[in-house]
Amino acid sequence: MFSIIITAGGIGKRMGSSLPKQFIEVNQQPLLMHTIAKFHATAPNCQIILTLPEDWIPFWKELLKQYQLPICHEIISGGKERYHSIQNALKHCRFDYIGVHDGVRPLVSASTINQTFDAAQQFGAAIPVIGLKESIRYVGQPKNKSLNRSDYALVQTPQFFEKSILEEAYAIPFHDKITDDASLVEEAGYAIHIVQGNDENIKVTTPIDLIICKELLKAN
Repeated sequence: MFSIIITAGGIGKRMGSSLPKQFIEVNQQPLLMHTIAKFHATAPNCQIILTLPEDWIPFWKELLKQYQLPICHEIISGGKERYHSIQNALKHCRFDYIGVHDGVRPLVSASTINQTFDAAQQFGAAIPVIGLKESIRYVGQPKNKSLNRSDYALVQTPQFFEKSILEEAYAIPFHDKITDDASLVEEAGYAIHIVQGNDENIKVTTPIDLIICKELLKAN
């Protein structure tokens, strides 16, 4: 059993939509409902905590009535930054292991969820990653240069942690170099274990991501 914090604080700026991307309907359901359903299907006894911008909570509750989502979850008001939203949600987590997942990653596989959770139980902190398929190049100063892509990986969610470790990490004051939960846990002095993620576990951010997501959800 674990608590999963699903963060859904985006406002859809890169999507070019007046409706935040987590609420956009994809295959007869808002994107966020697909994400919640995946965790419920994979771990029916997990505690699902959803963080939303306070102004959008009434809208979400109307969506719940409209689509009749039968999955129990707790709704927590988000903070100014993702960091503050997770800080708020941590106070409500009941289990000894906590996952944090992007609400706009509805294509995470059950295997990725289970393997990352299992690794966190063994190592304390675990994240899913996938390898790079294309060449990469450093473009900073004094000159650009080719890099070995096998030395790098793309980071996904959910990221799982022992509760005490994540609480310790979120006692570190906020700063703008926090890129994800793993970077904060690492800053607190803990090693991060990596597991293989799934390629289709994309973060829906742009219109092209939405097109890909629709087709993959149909295929699933």
